[in-house]
Amino acid sequence: MTINQAACNQERLPNLVVHLLGRRITCMTAGAIIDAIHKACVERRKITVANYNVHGFNLSMQLPWFYNFLQSADIVHCDSVGILKAIRYMGLPLPKDYRVSYTVLMPRLLEHCNQNGFSLFLLGSRSEHLHQAIENLKAAYPNLQIDGHNGYFSSQDPVQNQAVVDHINQAKPHILLVGMGMPLQENWIQQNRSQLQVNAILAGGAVIDRLAGVVPDCPSRLSDLGLEWFYRLWREPRRLATRYLLGNPAFVLQIMLAKFLVRPSETLAIQSEARG
Repeated sequence: MTINQAACNQERLPNLVVHLLGRRITCMTAGAIIDAIHKACVERRKITVANYNVHGFNLSMQLPWFYNFLQSADIVHCDSVGILKAIRYMGLPLPKDYRVSYTVLMPRLLEHCNQNGFSLFLLGSRSEHLHQAIENLKAAYPNLQIDGHNGYFSSQDPVQNQAVVDHINQAKPHILLVGMGMPLQENWIQQNRSQLQVNAILAGGAVIDRLAGVVPDCPSRLSDLGLEWFYRLWREPRRLATRYLLGNPAFVLQIMLAKFLVRPSETLAIQSEARG
């Protein structure tokens, strides 16, 4: 099968809304997500694009506000082989095309913005990493309008926070990419979403550092095997040990117990979603 044939097959996959233990996951391909962002930009609407990985799933069990934020987002795509495997374990054999990481999504989204004249604002990371990311993007996508602000400000300080919101609104970007790490970025989006004059707000984790080249992407062979967590743990053991060495087994145990102790209708529910 050629690359073009594979892309065509992927784009024919339907959008699905999967409720995994009551967590709403919008299973969409990268192309479908970009289509939704494009439509919001053209129609001048505002959408929020979040994602579920194992860490996010665990946080949704621990933090009610985080659960509510994800439930309220327009798109909450699957950014984890672990989530995809859990859905399969519950009885829905979804193809891996529904697993959309930012490694897959960002190059396609950036090229789409470059071709269609959509502007981008990056919020997060250190100033030096942010500036490097912007320079890299300007070199790779010469038609892309881009601005940014670092993530080292106090969101609890009304003056500092409002200055950031004003900077974003003055730039008038189509797309705002918030890369502050989970769950800080989701909390900031929830607190400021109503003020933001943008068309698409994306929660992007470490994506700015990746665009700057300071955090390498996981090799695709490891990622496809569901071992991105191992790669990241190997690179940052001190920061990520608790998240992965405790969080991953807790997630697996939770899914296994639910399979046998919870009614099937409460573990997994599926509905089709029309492409818009």
